[in-house]
Amino acid sequence: MKIVLAGGGTAGHVEPALATAREWRKSHSDSQIIFLGTKGGLEEKLVPAAGFALSLITKVRIPRRFSLELLKVPNLLLKSFSECRQILQGSDLLVGFGGYVSGPAYLAAKTLGIPVVIHEANAKPGIANSLGALFTKNLAVAQPVDGGAFAGALITGLPLRSDVQEALLSAQGNWIGARKDAKNRLGFDEKLPLILVIGGSQGSVAINKTIAEVLPEFVNKKIQLLHAVGDRNVLPESGSLYKPTAYISDMATAYLGADLVIARSGAVTCSEVGALGRYALFIPLPIGNGEQELNARTLVDSGRAEIISQKSFSSAWLNANIDRLLAKSQSQSEKGSDSDLLAAVKITALMENAIGGTR
Repeated sequence: MKIVLAGGGTAGHVEPALATAREWRKSHSDSQIIFLGTKGGLEEKLVPAAGFALSLITKVRIPRRFSLELLKVPNLLLKSFSECRQILQGSDLLVGFGGYVSGPAYLAAKTLGIPVVIHEANAKPGIANSLGALFTKNLAVAQPVDGGAFAGALITGLPLRSDVQEALLSAQGNWIGARKDAKNRLGFDEKLPLILVIGGSQGSVAINKTIAEVLPEFVNKKIQLLHAVGDRNVLPESGSLYKPTAYISDMATAYLGADLVIARSGAVTCSEVGALGRYALFIPLPIGNGEQELNARTLVDSGRAEIISQKSFSSAWLNANIDRLLAKSQSQSEKGSDSDLLAAVKITALMENAIGGTR
């Protein structure tokens, strides 16, 4: 069989697609698996590194406000649509995860009569997946969605990255020991609190600024920080208690070792915090369609996280609340959650049903 997966641009689209592809390959080793992507997207690095083929198409970015760029959209969409049709020829299934590459792919699959499966990671579906939902009933969601086509979708959870899944399975026998070991492997003192700060795949200037302002006070309090500043931002000077890095390659160990996670609330981050983290402070991205605030609601409702707006997230607020946040973390169970452990298995079952002509 020939399976095409569309999900690019951010980790929230690429990582679930990769996890699903790995799961599909376990039971369909002879399938040809092709990823659709765009130049400059995160998929350019992650997909080939995972051993899958990647075909690039023209990126179609639709401005949220009227501008001259909007006039270019029809021609770009037509070009991307034609490229998708060529790649999809002879395919048995298209699996979409949202993002720039998915919209044209859904349209191309519809004209070719190719069945489509869609997985929505966010609590509020994006434009591309909302478009794709017009062409298929084979819909899956990471968490319940209020209203619209995805309200009745199969709830699968969010497919975990391989390192997070392995860490979850390994820690289940001894969560306390796994967390102490992770902190040691990160090079931190297991007796001191450790905060993990991540601002998304490209980092966050706003979050980085606040952390820089509170750093002296945190050092005085013997609070350790592992800080992913993003590869587009200047790397600060490190110290015995503060370790900045452009990118954290071993996120599973970072989540396990952290007593508190300060992060954006992208779908993947929320899923991974739920699987391995203790407690989280989420600062939703202030742009977009509001999905980041909704993504965190399950963790907030279960007492595993809280949300603060970027406007309110200041050095004064963080200094005043850090002791409370760390105490809240210490009151949580050492255990993570396996609620997303079978997400990729459920999506692949939906894929098999779609190919077989049933829902």
